[in-house]
Amino acid sequence: TFTDAATFKDAATFRVVNQCTYTVWAAATPGGGRRLDPGQTWVLSVGAGTTTRRIWGRTNCSFDANGQGRCETGDCDLLLDCSSSGSPPSTVAEFNSSQNGRDILDISLVNGFNIPMQLRPTTGACRGIKCSDDINNQCPEVLKAPGGCNDPCTVFKTAQYCCNDASESCGSTAYSQFFKDRCPDAFSYPRDDPATFTCPGGTNYTVTFCP
Repeated sequence: TFTDAATFKDAATFRVVNQCTYTVWAAATPGGGRRLDPGQTWVLSVGAGTTTRRIWGRTNCSFDANGQGRCETGDCDLLLDCSSSGSPPSTVAEFNSSQNGRDILDISLVNGFNIPMQLRPTTGACRGIKCSDDINNQCPEVLKAPGGCNDPCTVFKTAQYCCNDASESCGSTAYSQFFKDRCPDAFSYPRDDPATFTCPGGTNYTVTFCP
């Protein structure tokens, strides 16, 4: 998962699509938040020089007219418009920019899983990635959470799971392997570097919930 801020050299557009049979409250940092009923789309523009972007979905939310409330999964400081990362469990699409002008992207399960997700380029020559397995219904008992499947750090908070510092000498565990077996493309624990992918700078993307 990305820990350092970076910038997009080129402008890009992100289409966030809800193909679930239920409402998803999409969230992005930067970008805020938007209620997406089944079939709805949210278009986000990313200007050149934008910092690292994260996109995720929230479930079972209730907000008042001022945009204050809470979500069962992916909640961000009890607000509709997110300015901070969502709370676990949440499936997250992450984007960063490398020194050579390429986009670095992943689907992260480091904060657990709540909604199946696909991330694919709508322009540019690079591959899409997805995590569409039914993880919530297969979740190990100890990781189960209302509406999702927690990551081990949320539950155990120990160095064994790379919870305190991603540079520690920690590696894959039975729990990270559970996620990896079901979503091979996804980032399953903080040091799972092979699970990052690249696209040319300026690529436009579609993030789909329930692909």
